[in-house]
Amino acid sequence: MNNITLKRIAEILGISITTVSKALKNYPDVSKKTQKAVLDLAKELNYTPNSFAVNLRTKESKTIGLIIPEVVHHFFSNVINGIIDEAEKNGYLVITLQSNESLELEKKQVELLLNKRVDGIIMSLSNQSNFDNHIKEIISRGIPLVLFDKISKLVNCSKVIIDDKKAAFEAVEHLIIKGCKKIAHIRGPINPQNAIDRFLGYKMALEKNNIPFDPKLVYTCENVTFEEGKTFAKEIIEQHKDIDGIFVITDLVAVGVLACFNEIEIKVPQQVKIIGFSNWFMSQVITPKLSTVDQPSYEMGVQSFKLLFEEMTHKKNGIPFAPRTISLETSIIERESTNNS
Repeated sequence: MNNITLKRIAEILGISITTVSKALKNYPDVSKKTQKAVLDLAKELNYTPNSFAVNLRTKESKTIGLIIPEVVHHFFSNVINGIIDEAEKNGYLVITLQSNESLELEKKQVELLLNKRVDGIIMSLSNQSNFDNHIKEIISRGIPLVLFDKISKLVNCSKVIIDDKKAAFEAVEHLIIKGCKKIAHIRGPINPQNAIDRFLGYKMALEKNNIPFDPKLVYTCENVTFEEGKTFAKEIIEQHKDIDGIFVITDLVAVGVLACFNEIEIKVPQQVKIIGFSNWFMSQVITPKLSTVDQPSYEMGVQSFKLLFEEMTHKKNGIPFAPRTISLETSIIERESTNNS
């Protein structure tokens, strides 16, 4: 039998709808005999609660939205796992969407999630995104929002980040400690905050170690791809034959650099030392193995949901919530691409 309702169960048993509802929720003022009769009939008729009606009563959908630039990236796939694992512990479903680094698609996805009446949204912004109208709409509607990794400092919401400036500084200083004196940087696009901060960390490390900053040694990715890594690697070697170190915005691009150098027989680390960022699994299987900055991606997902859940709980109980920023620790993973021994 389809579409079994509380009313139908009540009619069959000759009791009130309220009594049926209380029996299903194990209220103490319903007799054991009545409760058993209700539960047995509900099971026999395959009764399931109307989730839409429940949501209307509780004003909760028990779903959250997650928008990320790309699913296939190892970093983001780990973040997703952290968010979903933590969400499931708390009875939430996660609607996961991929913006493909497109601002227009990101706007449509935000609109979709708002129309779905999700209880909260977790986002890593696309490269083109900032404090645009679709982000302002989330804030103005009072929907809890957490940004992670690729954030905008203009958005007044909770965030889960790493100290990209500090992590980049340590990566470049690692190259300097290993003897590098002329270090190129393959950076991310101009807009995302993490790309800006990693570039600033690169400059700070040079300045601290009395190495002049040369803008000609900075190469800017548009899409942050393996192919850009290969292209820039060739350009760097052709334009700066005395280059001895490269700091790369992310491991995906750095693996492209290594692939190019392997093809044109540039010896790593003997001629050029390379360090990436994120500790992608490919960094351990390419030859030579890639030194990198380890980002705690799974933990970033866990903390993102915990922050969102905290705000959603405050909202549900009518308690004011002040946005917070959690900064997670990073570490240098030294492998063959920077180790001469």
